[in-house]
Amino acid sequence: MKIQYSPEAVDDLIRLREFIAAKNPYAAKHVAQKLLSGIEKLKVFPEIGLSVQQSQDPEKIRDLFVTNYTVRYLIGQETIFILRVWHGKEIGKDL
Repeated sequence: MKIQYSPEAVDDLIRLREFIAAKNPYAAKHVAQKLLSGIEKLKVFPEIGLSVQQSQDPEKIRDLFVTNYTVRYLIGQETIFILRVWHGKEIGKDL
């Protein structure tokens, strides 16, 4: 399977990396590597994330948890679409 990022997910990754890098550039690089490594696993194991029950299609829209981050994605026929990425402390914020 291929991985494709939505524009919002790309913006999320940039925003998260910049936020962390302002205080600790090494940590920003480490978090980015962890997130990308976790996302790459979806190519082989697309259903490892938890189903998002409140979605229209809970079997296709899932959340992958990578350390303190959530990666929301959609399972397509041949592509995994990364929809959004956020830190657990951002719950309740308008992403």
